[in-house]
Amino acid sequence: MSSCADSSPKPVAPAPSAGTDHAVTAMPRINEPAPDFAAQTTHGPRSLADYKGKWLVLFSHPADFTPVCTTEFIAFAKAADEFRALDTELLGLSIDSIYSHLAWVQNIEEKFGVEISFPIIEDLAMNVARTYGMIHPGASDTSAVRATFVIDDQGLLRAMIYYPMTNGRSVAEILRLVKSLRHSLANGVATPEGWQPGEQVLVGAPKTVEELKKRLGEGLETTDWYFSKKPLA
Repeated sequence: MSSCADSSPKPVAPAPSAGTDHAVTAMPRINEPAPDFAAQTTHGPRSLADYKGKWLVLFSHPADFTPVCTTEFIAFAKAADEFRALDTELLGLSIDSIYSHLAWVQNIEEKFGVEISFPIIEDLAMNVARTYGMIHPGASDTSAVRATFVIDDQGLLRAMIYYPMTNGRSVAEILRLVKSLRHSLANGVATPEGWQPGEQVLVGAPKTVEELKKRLGEGLETTDWYFSKKPLA
């Protein structure tokens, strides 16, 4: 079983020179359809189509039975109800077997008193991991990095975040990001750094002289012509 790198980061390998035979990691792209997948999980078969009509947070971890990964799964499990309240499902993944996943889930419940209520993908062949660009050879050829993908209810990829093996993600930030994305898409606005529901949102800058003149009379909280805030009703 591969191990989650909780030790010091490896030295950075030199970039390949032109003409070097070097595999390019496939990367999905924001605001385009998320790559399709079908896989076996701890809750039975799952595919991207199963989540149509709901938001999905798909996240990979380097390996089961490792310290950093365990803290992340405990945090995701504790926040699962908050994600569900946003009509958002959680789906984990690592390049481990179903049997390893099941044993680890049971261990977390026995040792930490936390039930892992969401499914975990078995990806021994690395099919999903490669499709989503979770394998970074500079980190490991056989383990996924800590990648997180937020997919909306229409199957479009709305955000992706990559963390190294040595450092755990902030589940609170991922939850905040889902809230922020949903508000932006529903209301056609942008959100500032650290935005939380109930706070003011940002209005896009004017793009014409006519829009600029109109903006100055719209009653917004305008610091300058390009920077305006408003409450979100």
